[in-house]
This record gives sequence, C-alpha cells and structure tokens, in this order.
Amino acid sequence: MATSAQLFEEPFDADEYIERLAWRTPGGGSKGGAEAFDPKKLLEEFANHIEELKQLDERIQRKVEKLEQQCHREAKEFAHKVQELQRSNQVAFQHFQELDDHISYVATKVCHLGDQLEGVNTPRQRAVEAQRLMTYFNEFLDGELRSDVFNNPDKIKEAADIIQKLHLIAQELPFDRFADVKAKIASKYHDLERQLIQEFTAAQRRGEIGRMREVAAVLLHFKGYAHCIDVYIKQCQEAHVKEKLDTCFAELEQYLKNLYDLYTRYSLLKFNLGSDKHTFLSKLIKSIFSSYLDSYMDMERQYLQSRSAVILQRYYDSKNHQKRPLGTGSIQELKERIRQRTNLPLGPSIDTHGETFLSQEVVVNLLQETRHAFQRCQKLSDPADLPRNAYSIFLLLVEHLCVDHIDYALEIGLSAIPSSDAKNANLYFLDVVQQANTIFHLFDKQFNDHLMPLISSSPKMTECLQKKKEVIEQMEVKLDTGIDRTLNCMIGQMKHILATEQKKTDFRPEDENNVMIQYTTACSKVCAYVRKQVESVRRSMDGKNVDTVLTELGVRFHRLIHEHLQQFSYSSMGGMLAICDVAEYRRCAKDFRVPLVLQLFDTLHALCNLLVVAPDNLKQVCSGEQLTNLDRNLLHAFVQLRADYRSARLARHFS
Repeated sequence: MATSAQLFEEPFDADEYIERLAWRTPGGGSKGGAEAFDPKKLLEEFANHIEELKQLDERIQRKVEKLEQQCHREAKEFAHKVQELQRSNQVAFQHFQELDDHISYVATKVCHLGDQLEGVNTPRQRAVEAQRLMTYFNEFLDGELRSDVFNNPDKIKEAADIIQKLHLIAQELPFDRFADVKAKIASKYHDLERQLIQEFTAAQRRGEIGRMREVAAVLLHFKGYAHCIDVYIKQCQEAHVKEKLDTCFAELEQYLKNLYDLYTRYSLLKFNLGSDKHTFLSKLIKSIFSSYLDSYMDMERQYLQSRSAVILQRYYDSKNHQKRPLGTGSIQELKERIRQRTNLPLGPSIDTHGETFLSQEVVVNLLQETRHAFQRCQKLSDPADLPRNAYSIFLLLVEHLCVDHIDYALEIGLSAIPSSDAKNANLYFLDVVQQANTIFHLFDKQFNDHLMPLISSSPKMTECLQKKKEVIEQMEVKLDTGIDRTLNCMIGQMKHILATEQKKTDFRPEDENNVMIQYTTACSKVCAYVRKQVESVRRSMDGKNVDTVLTELGVRFHRLIHEHLQQFSYSSMGGMLAICDVAEYRRCAKDFRVPLVLQLFDTLHALCNLLVVAPDNLKQVCSGEQLTNLDRNLLHAFVQLRADYRSARLARHFS
C-alpha cells in the first residue's frame, strides 16, 4: 500500500486506515479470506508501513523548513520596499506643501489685481449704462421708439430689462415736467409685462420648461410677477383636472368620483393657505370647475338611473326571474280598489317557490349609491340648487328602491297568496312583510341621516316628507291587504283540517264508557298549525304590529272554533271531549299573549260547560260570571247542541 500525503487528507479516520491496511495484507484478514490469518505477515506489514510513514514524515518536515525559510526571506524584502515607499511619500508631501504655498501667493496677487481692475471698470460700466438709458429715455421724450430693441419681438428680454430700469427712474422725476414721458414709459412697462405673461402662459402650454424659467426670471423684477405665479398655478390645476376628468368621461362612476375628490381636495387647500389667498383660490376653483359643475347634476341623475337599473337587473337575473310588467292606468286602479274593499284575489295565483324577491344586498347597494350621491350633491351643488338637487336624487331612490323593488315584491307576494280554500297552501307573504319592514327601516334611516340635513331649511323639505308619506301609505295598504288575505288562508287551512279530521262520532261516541283520548285529532292538528303560524307572525312583525295581527288572527281563530262546535250534537261524554278540545284551544290561545283572545276562549270554554251540566244546574251556570252578559239566544244555541235537548225536562229547565 503506497504511502503518500494524500492518504491523510481530511476527513481522516485512523481506525478505517488500519482496517484497510490489514485487509489488503495477504493473511491479514480474520474472515472469509483466500488465505488463513497469519499474524506474522500482518506484523511485518505493519513494521514496513511504519518505516514508510517515518520516511514520509521526514520528507514533509524538510519541505516545511524550506517553505519557512522562503517566507522569512520574502517578508524582509517586503518590509524593505515599504520603507522605501514611505520615504518617497514624505518627499512628495513636502513638494505638495511648497506648491500649495506658491498657489496661495499667486491667488492673492490675482485677487488684488482683480479688485483694482473692478474699481476702474465699474464706474466706466455705470457711465456706459447711464448713457444707454439716457439714449432710450430721449426716445420716449421724442415720442418715437426707433431702437430695434423695442420693435423686435425676439429682443423682448432686453427691452424688459431697459423698461424696468426706466420705470424706476421715471418714478423719481417730477410729475409736472415729465408727466407725458412718465405715462409713455408706464404704458410700455405694462405692455411688456403683459407680453411676458402671455409668453409665459404659451410656453407652459407647450411644455417648454426652459423658456418658462427664462421668462419668469425677467418678470421677477416686475410688479406683475405675482400674476405670473397665479397663471402658473391656474394652468397647472387646469391641466391636472382636465387629465383626471376628461380621460374618464365615458365612465360615469369614475368621473363623478374624481370630480368629487378633486373638488374636495381643492376646497380644503383653500382653507389651509390662509385668508390672504382665500379669495384668489375661490375664484381659481370656480374658474377651473365651472364647466364641470354646470353639468354635474345631469351626470349624477344619469349615473344613478343606469346604476340602479343594473343592480336590480343583476339581482333578478341571479334568480332567473323575468320581471313581470305591472298594470297601470284606470284598469289597474279599479282592480286595486276592488281588492282593497273585497279582499278578493284578482287574477291567477302564481307560485314563487318561497322567493320573496326582496334582497337586503340590493337595498344596501342602492342606498350606498344614493348616499354617495347625496355626499357629492352637498359638495358640488350651488347652495341655492342644493335642496332641489337632493330632492331629485331622493325621487330616484323612491323610484328604484320603493317602486321597482319593494312595491314590485309586494305585488308579486300578493299574487302568490293562494285562495282561502286552498289546501296545504304555503304562505310566504309574511316573509315578504318581514323583509319589507327591515328594508324600510334602512330607507327611513338614510332619509333622516343624509337627506334631511340637505333640505331642512328649504321648502323642499315639505315635498320630501309628503312623498315619503305617500310611499309609506301605499305600501301599508298592500301590506295590510296581504296580511289580511294571509290570515284568511290560515283560517281556510284550519277549516280544511277540521273538515277532514273532525268526525261526528267524536262528540257522540258509540261506547260512552270507553273514551281514552284527552282531545280529538282535529284539535291537536289545528293547535299545532296555529302555534306554527303564531311563531311566523312574531318573526315577521315588530312592535305593536305583532299584537295587532295576532289579535286579528286570534279573533278569527275563535270565530272559526265557535262556528265549528255549533255543527255537532253532543252526548254527555262528547260534551266532555268538546270541553277538553276547547281547553287545548285555550292553551294554544295563551301563545298569542293577547288578553282579548284568551278572554274569548275562556268564554267559549264556559259555553261548552252547558253541554255537560246537569239540567237542574243550567240556570245557575248561565248566570255565572262569564256567561251572565252573553246574549240569551247564544246560550240557547249551545244548549240545543246537547243530544238530550229534546227531553221535556231539559227544555223545561232552560225555558
């Protein structure tokens, strides 16, 4: 095994190295080798290898010593070179100091010479300038400007410099002797000032920044320099506003948003700059936005009209609903009057599959768009036009929210109410009522929060309140009609249950001694249905409306049961079962939480006692607290329902 330095490169493992040496030695392996293990051969191989390692170590050591000697020699040479460079640097630094001193000396001499030359040249230049100004002044005295500088448009900069200086000189001259020439100079001064401002404006429109800087430098010494600044500001703002608005004119939503944001930002800037610039900025803003503000309200109405229509159509498309045209004119008015007075369904009932066609998402979107419109209207409208503009936005909200959405849903809901004799009818109108109430609360909140502050001090407030009142009344009429027809359907469903489930034998059982039920099946199903409808009313109504509707439902429920009980003849045990039924109806009536309804069923329960009381006690029961104030014919009618009424004894006791 050759011994070299490569064998000891990292990572080096001594155990692995010995193991490999042993395996490669003939007879050195302990297992499975071609030859048997021979320790002598292995010892001999190790001894030889150790000698090789010693020789390798000596060679490496000699190489290390040689490299160390070479390193020491090169270090001495490098140190010597560094010392020579330091000495050269010191010499160069000394030369630099001498050169710097010499330059300072020459510069001092040059400055002194320049001061001497300036002292001689300045009076001369002033004299030449004075002579030149006197020449131009003489031209104004003669009334004829012959110099090319005043007649060449390309030399307007030089002419401006001359006239500005002549204007200062003219102000020092006595008015009585130089009035004419002072007027001519002032006229030329203002004429050049106007030309410079026009040139500045034209350069700004062309985007020539260098020319603008040049003209502004000339105008700096004129009184109209402030006007130059105003022109610059106006031009910048007009270009900015035009870019923001004209580029998005086709997108009405973005156009209105940009117009509102820009106008608001400029209005705030007007107050932030203080009172000295307030008047200027007010005029500037009016000048910049006047053309846009004149057409603002038309744009606002157009956007609201189209946006609201899109929101509504998108909703109906999501429901796969083709909006039905509602009738108008005298025929529709006649149908509405008939429906209000007779409560009859006009036209075929439609199946909406439980859909109310009212969406809070649609309502929120419409109200949000209108709220933004009110905000823009308040900021962008002229104060005199603000109430009228706000009223027009309100009318659009009424049109799309109240008429196109809520009123349409009420009409569909009314059309979907089945007739009172329909069987197993699904009643969804109460869901319409619930959502309509919620939506109208949102509508009323926006009316108070966003519209009222804009119209509170104007005659338009009366119109808005009147319009709102009309909308509320129209909706209440349809809601009342729908609720009334829904209650009729509920009563009709109860009639159907009673007609199909109540048997005549329920109250005249064949076996009087084998009646095990607490109340009849018809009673159980009716009560279950009534409880379900009571909960539905409570979910759909709020405030006093709950008690009002439940009172009406309770009265009709009582009337139905009262009339239903009068259709049967009662045996003694049947009468007891009727009392049990009425007791269950009375427990159901407690869910109404309406005292009148509970009182009616208490009275009905007392009437049913007439069906089972002993003939000798009839008069006593009829004069009881709950029955004493009832019509005697009503009492007689209940007594006649007894199966034993025809007996002379019973008739004699009740007569």
